Amino acid sequence: MGLTPDMQAALGRLTLRNPIMVAAGTFGYGVEYRDLVDLSELGAVVTRSLTLTPRMGNPPPRVAETPAGMLNAIGLQNDGVDAFIIETLPRLREAGATVIASVAGETLEEYVQVAAKLSRAEGVAALELNLSCPNQARGGMEFGVQPELTAQVVAAVRQATDLPLIAKLSPNGGEIAPAAQAAVAAGAEAICLINTLLGVAVDAHRRQFRLASKVGGLSGPAVKPIAQYHLWRVRQSLPDTPLIGVGGVSSAEDAIEFILLGAHAVQIGTANYVQPTIALEIVQGLRDYLTTHGFPSVDAIRGLVQ
Repeated sequence: MGLTPDMQAALGRLTLRNPIMVAAGTFGYGVEYRDLVDLSELGAVVTRSLTLTPRMGNPPPRVAETPAGMLNAIGLQNDGVDAFIIETLPRLREAGATVIASVAGETLEEYVQVAAKLSRAEGVAALELNLSCPNQARGGMEFGVQPELTAQVVAAVRQATDLPLIAKLSPNGGEIAPAAQAAVAAGAEAICLINTLLGVAVDAHRRQFRLASKVGGLSGPAVKPIAQYHLWRVRQSLPDTPLIGVGGVSSAEDAIEFILLGAHAVQIGTANYVQPTIALEIVQGLRDYLTTHGFPSVDAIRGLVQ
């Protein structure tokens, strides 16, 4: 039997025990899964996106199954950043989770205020700026598809926090590389890609949209080739920037594909709804792959597919 491979993953200043994370909005706040998943064994738990004040989200129905995926229009439902810090963050600390807080907002000022509050809280390892949510009327995606606005938000938040900063970007504006470059130039230390793609679903029998908001974000296995394309493209333009791949990952092989394309870490999203323990299964699958093929570390396979 070979040596146990080094599973650590470095995202700039942030070092994770392994590269497998759960994506924002797909794992609750993380504490809901404590009885099923040892949160300390995950690379990181990315919280649901946090806003300055509580949000009820969009009216139902706001989830629709699609071939090889799902549409969602949750609308950033959350308890607000203050409630998260007081009620939820202590429980995540107790569970030994590495916490990456997802930050959302309708205005630049809201991003800054939420980030500042989280930066003063004990137990937040990094911030992920949600610059890519398609399910809100203002903010979100518009900040991630216009490089100038991306840079403004990242730069403003960078001034408000000393925590490692990740920018999560959208595929809905075409090529992501310009926004990714703008984010890095403004102070982001890692780029997460991709968020969901805009889509609609129609009920032929009722002759109406399946979502109350009509438009939602498509996720799941159907988007994996698109996510991998964008990761590969951004890798070419930002060879020295840590990248986090997300989109359609539902097996260890999927995660390995992202790492081979250059991802430093991988997030699991929609698959959490199907199999709540899938992230830990992928951690073990990645470890087995490295051992079987004689690779000493995750870093040894990153970027092997050019």
